Order: sequence, then structure tokens, then C-alpha cells
Amino acid sequence: MPELPEVETIRRGLLPVMEGALIRRADVRRSDLRWPFPPRMEARLAGARVLRLGRRSKYILADLDSGETLLMHMGMSGRMLISGTGGTPPCRPGRHDHVVLDMEGGARVIFNDPRRFGMMDLCSTHDLENHRLLAGLGPEPLGNDFHEDYLTTRLKERKGPIKSILLDQRVVAGLGNIYACEVLHRAGISPRRKAGQVAPVRLRRLVPAIRTVLSEAIESGGSSLRDYRQTDGELGYFQHAFRVYGREGQPCLAPGCKGKINRITQAGRSTFHCPQCQR
Repeated sequence: MPELPEVETIRRGLLPVMEGALIRRADVRRSDLRWPFPPRMEARLAGARVLRLGRRSKYILADLDSGETLLMHMGMSGRMLISGTGGTPPCRPGRHDHVVLDMEGGARVIFNDPRRFGMMDLCSTHDLENHRLLAGLGPEPLGNDFHEDYLTTRLKERKGPIKSILLDQRVVAGLGNIYACEVLHRAGISPRRKAGQVAPVRLRRLVPAIRTVLSEAIESGGSSLRDYRQTDGELGYFQHAFRVYGREGQPCLAPGCKGKINRITQAGRSTFHCPQCQR
């Protein structure tokens, strides 16, 4: 599933063709993905202008001049593909192209999702923060509301493993399995350690590590492991910079560490870490 860096990369790819542009035509080619599409979705999108294209956690948010916001989530295999730019004709929709938006200027934006775990919804922009998928989310990890004091307070007396707490979207929005592994390695924190028992010296490293890893991943276009592609079809490249994820049995890359990367299972997910330098 795309995590924050992948979703932010997709948002940035869509900006030139969507923000400020009119949706000339909307073609909704099935009744649902993970959940049913909202009623009259085609009619509500066609003729609306995208005022702002934002992101909240792993959701892309298109604010429309109709007073509604289009929420988009990629799910496990969803992709947003752009064609019809630079004088080239737009691509014809294929089998797994479920929503097609023809934009002012000739660009075509396609929501492609072979596994159909993605979603699109429309809701009032004024009431967006109360949407059932957004209401309980924690602060954005790259925003001003996410800082050491906040995280220290949220982790205090929590008995669950630190990695599980970081994956709790109510604590921090958008952080997923891949980047939680990478962050904990850089901060020198064992993924097994109870959140409330992380040493202060390591806890102080956590927020900077989160910001650094996510920023580096965004600049690399995200991580492509299975289905993820950028809007132009290109792969992301941050997977080549992984220090622990997917590197079971390989040498630890932390300076001076002679350990090897281990893989364990936590809450049904693979966790990669170095038992020697992560405490």
C-alpha cells in the first residue's frame, strides 16, 4: 500500500494538470471499488473546477468550486496515471481503469486499480475534517503540530511496541510499515521496545528521523516494490536507499555496526531491524 511519500509524489504529479483546471468530463466505469462510489458522481464532478489539490495522511484531496472535496485513496494497488499532455493523445481506458477524468487543457487522469481496494468519495469541503476517514487522524509528520513534546506525551505509558504505536494513524498520520522500519533504525530504537520505555536520548532522535526519512523518500519519488508507480508511470527510487527494509541477513549499514539485519513478524507484518544497534 502506498505510504505518505508515495501519495505525496502522486499529488505533486497531478498538480500541473488538475489544480486550477476544470473537469470537462468524468467517466465512472463501475459502481464501486472498496466501497460504492457516491451517488451521481459523474454529474457532481463534470463541470467542477479543482481549486486546490492537497493531501491528508494517505488521502489526496481535491477541493472543488462546487463546495465539495473529492477524496482519493490508492488502496493496495491503485495508481493515478496522466496522459494527453505535450500534444500526445490521451490513453484509451483499459480493463482496470475505473474512473477517468478529462481535464481542461486535454489531459486525462485515470484511476487504475487492479485489486479494487482503493476508494473515491465526495463530501462537503466545509465538513471535510469530520469525514469518517479523516476525523481521527493524528498530526502530519512533516507539519508543525508534530514535534518532540507531542510525541513524548503520546508515547508516555504506552505498553505496545514502539513500531505498532508509530503505525497507529491516530498518533501520526501517514507513516506505514516500510518507513517505520527505516525510521526506527536511524533512531537506534528496537521495534520490540515498549513505546513508554524508549530512552529519552533515543526518543529525541525519533521526530528528526521521521522527518528526514519521509523527506528523502519524497525527493526520490517514493518506493516501488510491487504496484506503485508515479503519475508518469516511472518507478520511485527510495527502495535503493533502504537501510533495513527487505535486507534480511545483510550487513547493517549503520556506521561502526557489525550486525546483520533481522526480520521478525509484528501484528502480521514483517519488521526489519538490526538487533545490535537498535536497543
